[in-house]
Amino acid sequence: MRDGARAAGLLAPAYLWLLLAVFLPLSAMLYFSLLTEAPFGETATKARFSTDNYAEFFSTPTYAILLWKSLKLGVIVTVLCVLVGSPCAWVLAKVIRGRAREALFLLVILPFWSNSLVRIFSWAIVLRGNGVLDTLLPGGMKLNLMYSQSAIVIGLVHSYLPYTILTAYLALQAIDDTLLEAARSLGAKKRTILWRLVLPLAAPGIIAGAVLVFVPVVGSFMEPRLLGGRVGTTYGTLIEDQFVAVFNWPLGAALSFILLAVVLIVLAAASPALRKIT
Repeated sequence: MRDGARAAGLLAPAYLWLLLAVFLPLSAMLYFSLLTEAPFGETATKARFSTDNYAEFFSTPTYAILLWKSLKLGVIVTVLCVLVGSPCAWVLAKVIRGRAREALFLLVILPFWSNSLVRIFSWAIVLRGNGVLDTLLPGGMKLNLMYSQSAIVIGLVHSYLPYTILTAYLALQAIDDTLLEAARSLGAKKRTILWRLVLPLAAPGIIAGAVLVFVPVVGSFMEPRLLGGRVGTTYGTLIEDQFVAVFNWPLGAALSFILLAVVLIVLAAASPALRKIT
């Protein structure tokens, strides 16, 4: 009984934080999503409970199109982060030692130390027409990637790549080097060691990083809006517009909950295959 009370006391701050930071905001959003008007200001007296906001999503094809576009963007960015981040994590975990590793770690976590708007506008300077990238290209080549899907992907990969590197690094660092040496001594080729030993053991960390990237990217709005321009309209920018521009908080809350439900469904559908991998 005493141990139970002690455990409850230790867990109480964490559960209190979850209640204040997660469940209460979600409850408020759910409440807003079931209203016809925002419950404050001049429209407060007109607010009533209804599911019209959810019905509007299914009756307006544009919303579903933008949701599908955001899901595809999330998959593309996640795949690129895993493909780029996993080799970087391997180099950090098994190849480089000492001060060189510390320097590379600093470069990896550097995006976390800068404001997201600063990062986005920095990419805007690089990718715009006659910007840094076009200046460095030989032969007067002009890419002008600004306000394109490629610019959005570049900005998102730069923002979320550290998640896949750090989670994969932790998984790779936990692999005992003696296992790799034993595989080499038994005549296993590098490709065999990679596919039969390294990847299965590192899969939990890689998958965790992929989830940490996919979930926020699907709902991202700053990178698509600032780097994509007219082509940057996504489900995330749609939700932002409902809260900021249109001031239709109930519809914005309903669209947010639909996005949350879709992401949870995607993760639940992928969990059996991911469980087999891990």
